[in-house]
Amino acid sequence: MKIKELGTDDRPREKMAWKGAGALSNAELAAVLIRTGCGSENAVDISRKLLKSAGDSLVCLSGMTAGQMCRTKGMGPGKAASIIAAFELGRRFAVESSSVEKVSITGPSMIYRNMLNHMKGLGHEECWVIYLNRANYIIGKERLSSGGLSATVIDVRMIIKNALEKLASGIILVHNHPSGNPQPGISDIKQTGILKKAAETFDISLVDHIIITDDSFYSFADERTEVVR
Repeated sequence: MKIKELGTDDRPREKMAWKGAGALSNAELAAVLIRTGCGSENAVDISRKLLKSAGDSLVCLSGMTAGQMCRTKGMGPGKAASIIAAFELGRRFAVESSSVEKVSITGPSMIYRNMLNHMKGLGHEECWVIYLNRANYIIGKERLSSGGLSATVIDVRMIIKNALEKLASGIILVHNHPSGNPQPGISDIKQTGILKKAAETFDISLVDHIIITDDSFYSFADERTEVVR
């Protein structure tokens, strides 16, 4: 059945206009994005199949590539691009709305909450640096690198340069492990030591290095991890 043959309450766009976006199911919201069906299947049918391919998980769907989405019959590059763009807008909205916490950072759980919006559901590693003033307030944060499935290279010189420009007294390094295991590897420990030593040269404190996953994190400071220097 085509969308236009459905009752008004069953047409996603009409339903959204009448009842609001919150009244739509995940499949109906996705159908609004992909707009058209294919053959005998309408947009809602295709959306349901797409969600099923992701285990009915929006987190899993957000991590799918366009190629993976296009394996679902009826999905093409244009429809996949609409879904990917919607997730990216959602991620940016979440980051902007959470913004910088207007309180002094007292522990890694605060950083985890702050950074999860940036990294949740990513299928690759990203490395971020958070800059702090003497009162441990966040005065800036930026993504240093993106890409790779199992390794993050830390640009120590860039971190120190940016910290000096921001007059930061402390820095917190944050990166994610797409594998879901937050435990640091040998490379993580070694690079942390190199950064710590470089920061100390300029009287900047490496407050912590936090490795995050979708549902857990590892704090070098909390675990008192010995770093190679």
